[in-house]
Amino acid sequence: MNARIRILLIEDDKSTCSYISALLDKNGYNVTTALTGREGLSLAASLCPGLILLDLGLPDMDGFQVLEQLRSWSHVPIIIVSACNEEQDKVAALDLGADDYVTKPFYPNELTARIRTALRHNRGSAPSQIYRTLNLEIDFDKRIIHLEGRRIHLTQIEYQLLSLLAENAGRVLTYNMILRRIWGPYAEKNNQILRVNMANIRRKIEKNPAQPQYVFTEVGVGYRMRENENG
Repeated sequence: MNARIRILLIEDDKSTCSYISALLDKNGYNVTTALTGREGLSLAASLCPGLILLDLGLPDMDGFQVLEQLRSWSHVPIIIVSACNEEQDKVAALDLGADDYVTKPFYPNELTARIRTALRHNRGSAPSQIYRTLNLEIDFDKRIIHLEGRRIHLTQIEYQLLSLLAENAGRVLTYNMILRRIWGPYAEKNNQILRVNMANIRRKIEKNPAQPQYVFTEVGVGYRMRENENG
């Protein structure tokens, strides 16, 4: 199945291009590379790839500009692969529509796992009606949550938060993105109300909230929920 998926790699470093191309080829993907942002935009339009890997440090234009232009017309999964580890860059990329952010240097298995997650999440327009992983199950239609077979009761806001994360399982959702989705577009950019609700959720679903199994914090960026084993 992977052999049918073309990945566009927009990366100006030739040695990195060769390394990632060899890794993806080994995993059964077809890879096309672009060394500049403009070439990447042109290839994205002509090839319609199944996924794009995008470096932010390009020689001819800012990687954020490339991302913004791609998102103006395409919903293709985009994973940022960058040496920049600054929180504000991660937040900016995710808020602009990137599906994920991988920092160089990375483990090969980490990159391929992130690719599989992005492709799975993009497959089909309708989310699974059931989220299930480990001992947690969320029935979106019935709005019921079970943990180890027993019913878990959440407040309305807590349920909206957890279901939003579960519907986007495997992806990082930034603090601002979550605030806008739950409290509306004019919500104050105050993470305290979000942190309080997430702490309450963790107390209800995590055996050890300090070492979560289901909802993970991307420090300074947002939250990521464990991938749905049912989808």
